[in-house]
Amino acid sequence: MENLQLAQLGAGIAIGFGAIGAGLGIGVATKGLMDAVSRQPEVAGKAFGFFLLGAALAEACALYAFVIAFLLLGK
Repeated sequence: MENLQLAQLGAGIAIGFGAIGAGLGIGVATKGLMDAVSRQPEVAGKAFGFFLLGAALAEACALYAFVIAFLLLGK
């Protein structure tokens, strides 16, 4: 395989794992939010803030994978 094909394969793998990781992270954060709110509805506002922080951190991993994929395709 030539270098361009390997770079394209690496870009696809980076995006795939990045998307899977972000999806799992946001799913776990959402489950935690729903568990917290169902047990104590009065903490919904505070728990939602923590949920947004967790979702943003999970999504940042997907964005890093996206940037890495573009760097690989630029070579």
